[in-house]
Amino acid sequence: MNSTAPINLRSDTQTLPTPAMLQAIASAELGDDTYDADPTVKRFEAMAAAAMGKPAAMLAISGHMANLIALIVHAPAGSEVILDADSHIFHYEVGSLGSVAHLMPWPVASEAGMLDPERVDAAIRERDIHYPTPRLLCLENTHNRSGGRVIPVALHDRLCELARARGLAVHLDGARIFNAAIAAGVSVTTYTAKVDSVMFALTKGLSCPLGSVLAGDGAFIEQARHVRRRLGGGMRQAGIIAAAGIVALETMVDRLAQDHARARLLAEGLAQLPGLSVDMTTVETNMVYVDHAATGRSTEQIIELFAEHGVIASNRPPRHVRLVTNRHHDDATITEAISRIRAAIASIV
Repeated sequence: MNSTAPINLRSDTQTLPTPAMLQAIASAELGDDTYDADPTVKRFEAMAAAAMGKPAAMLAISGHMANLIALIVHAPAGSEVILDADSHIFHYEVGSLGSVAHLMPWPVASEAGMLDPERVDAAIRERDIHYPTPRLLCLENTHNRSGGRVIPVALHDRLCELARARGLAVHLDGARIFNAAIAAGVSVTTYTAKVDSVMFALTKGLSCPLGSVLAGDGAFIEQARHVRRRLGGGMRQAGIIAAAGIVALETMVDRLAQDHARARLLAEGLAQLPGLSVDMTTVETNMVYVDHAATGRSTEQIIELFAEHGVIASNRPPRHVRLVTNRHHDDATITEAISRIRAAIASIV
């Protein structure tokens, strides 16, 4: 690697398409997807549905849009959605759950990304004329704000079964569901079997330039296509997106295990540095949350310090920075990142 170039550990969204993806984009057979006439999109959506173990799938421009579409299809305006208070849908999707879908969020506190079924059960209020009607439980795996943690299959299944027993649909924000399945040592369909819908992202570890997928049964996806159009998400020659997605599903899934191994290597190195600590139990996939509280500096100060020493990270105030590995990082890159962060910390402690 170039010893002077910045090392970008901000997110796996920083990945660039592979040469095979660019070639596939350039040679893709195209049509008008709004008229259901793009053959590359059709092929990709069939592959994606099969990968998720669902009858149908739909390409969307982003994970945010795919999640929002799922919310709208599952829950009429004015309904209540039960979700983790630390979920991506609640924290990072600009309040579209309320402002666009017109739904009432009912957040439930989790512990390190793990929802307690008893808390969820207690949050599902009985039908009452004074309350919005609960319609949907949203799950997330891997869990971003807990450090990319994997929700155990047994817990996932209990939550799905609870929702079903209480008359709720289940949507899985599986932006990094392939990471979760690889870390858990199970198939993706182990996680998707009991949910009504699932979203997964193409733009993170799978390294595509854009796009996400929403999967569910045929009736759900038929409604989802209508909502996507209503939100302005109809696309024309979308095969240029789907072509990269096909390459991703064929070649990029298994290699995610390398990102996990390098995140572990990074975490082990940073945990040895004065002023920094890492809870190693949270390092299950490709994320490392570094606690900088002992340095006495703010998160923004630490981010700036890392950047001055050539490492780009993202902030998780008040006491953490987040580092995320992806296909652009080899072992030498991780070793160099540790060295640069060591120098950065040595300048202040």
